[in-house]
Amino acid sequence: MHQSHRHRVVIIGSGFGGLFSARALRRTNVDVTMIARTNHHLFQPLLYQVATGILSEGEIAAPTRLILRDQANTSVLLGDVTEIDLDHKTVISRHLGHTTTTPYDSLIVAAGAQQSYFGNDHFAEHAPGLKTVDDALELRGRILSAFDRAEHTADATERQRLLTFVVVGAGPTGVEMAGQIAELADRTLAGAYRNIDPRDARVILLDAAPKILPPFQDKLSASATARLIKMGVDIQLNAMVSEVDEHGLTVRDADGTTRRIEAACKIWSAGVAASPLGRQLAEQSGAGLDRAGRVQVESDLTLPGHPEVFVVGDMMSLDKLPGVAQVAIQGGRYAAKQIKTELCAAEKDAATSPREPFRYRDKGSMATVSRFSAVAQVGKLHITGVLAWVLWLAVHLIYIVGFNRRLATVLSWMWSMAGSDRGQLTSTQQQVEARTVIGRFGSARTEDDENEDEQLAS
Repeated sequence: MHQSHRHRVVIIGSGFGGLFSARALRRTNVDVTMIARTNHHLFQPLLYQVATGILSEGEIAAPTRLILRDQANTSVLLGDVTEIDLDHKTVISRHLGHTTTTPYDSLIVAAGAQQSYFGNDHFAEHAPGLKTVDDALELRGRILSAFDRAEHTADATERQRLLTFVVVGAGPTGVEMAGQIAELADRTLAGAYRNIDPRDARVILLDAAPKILPPFQDKLSASATARLIKMGVDIQLNAMVSEVDEHGLTVRDADGTTRRIEAACKIWSAGVAASPLGRQLAEQSGAGLDRAGRVQVESDLTLPGHPEVFVVGDMMSLDKLPGVAQVAIQGGRYAAKQIKTELCAAEKDAATSPREPFRYRDKGSMATVSRFSAVAQVGKLHITGVLAWVLWLAVHLIYIVGFNRRLATVLSWMWSMAGSDRGQLTSTQQQVEARTVIGRFGSARTEDDENEDEQLAS
């Protein structure tokens, strides 16, 4: 059937999957609308460096409109997607109380993932995750505030609690975070206080798994473990967190015994859950969901019975692919390629061939442990130490958007490596308290809405 409009592609999310699919469509005869809840594309793997004062948020979060401003066929719509209607091919989003309905002919869902507390969402108030710029700035404030509060207390027990930092989850983010807190205390803050020695800080890395960096080969995990121990990080494995509060956390060990760790600053990096939009898509299409809420897609990354809807990145489940940036990037490009190929065939009135299944090309996994130390796993090649660290720097630099940000990042890295200072250690109390205030405001607003609904109903 003839269309009176150009083919409309809606992309949900401005992460790796969303941005790379939009860029891949820049010379295609389509109208692209990207719907995202933030105004920036976030280079999430470097958030821990914002949280520990190495980089500024601007160096890893580029405004999406500026990235795409020379792409004439693409517009950016700020909003939180609340509903996807597969039957009517529309996406409903809300921004500052305004609701927008956006129709589509092709849809790419790249809404990403959020921190998972395994059913204990109340942990978030006292143990923030590390998924957004707000998270990183809050954690920076909490880390620095713990040292400042320790400086002012004369109580030895309270000082010890304030100088205890617990990172829950020993995957790449947890390992990188624990290593950087240890370096911050040992190198950057040393000598900056008069009543405490920051080097007395205790950094604990907790995980329910039997080793750190579970996806990595045992040799690499052992190398990272040895490096962290040398830095003074206390690694506690086979330990599951059962409760978190303002003053510390309760841990259950493998033998069933529980113990208490008193700590002011807790950081959660133990798990992720796909966007709630995945459940909507599954209910409407009959697709399955895995334990993390990811949509079980067809071999071409689409929903069953809906070849026009692609699900990419952290939201999709296929062949046990990991939730890493490269999966999202390659998935976004693949979806864009299918749309372009089929539109070109339609314009020529040519028959379209069946889609080739999505094939992921594994470019390896990396994690930095400390300055001049990292681990890298590229196929059968396993690298540790300085060489892995240089490789890690190069790969991460490539995917930072924009020359200016790459240059600023290199300069920040050089500054922190050459000396002991870090250029981004500014924090405010507002950043620390915002989560609690917003949570209370949100609860009060929900109650007001419920009361208003009841009044209208009566």
